[in-house]
Amino acid sequence: MSLAFGIAIYFVIWWITLFAVLPFGVRMSEEAGKTRHDGFAESAPDKPKMLPKILATTILSGIVFAGIYAIMVHHVITLDDIPFFPRYEPVQEAR
Repeated sequence: MSLAFGIAIYFVIWWITLFAVLPFGVRMSEEAGKTRHDGFAESAPDKPKMLPKILATTILSGIVFAGIYAIMVHHVITLDDIPFFPRYEPVQEAR
């Protein structure tokens, strides 16, 4: 795996993980007991707490990337281990 490919894979995993982590702990203004301000959506979070979410996303995506790296580089799982994957069998020509 090249460095550029590794960075690209990590970037994709990071964004997917961020969108999975964003809804955790979200409270709207009404749920927090505060008045809603004009110009904000009703579903806008009161305090989004982005720094802990970004840190959690970075750690979680690092763990996921390490697993994918092990699978790709160290061949932890090969294509032959996937039961539904079609097998390649060379065609024998008739003589």
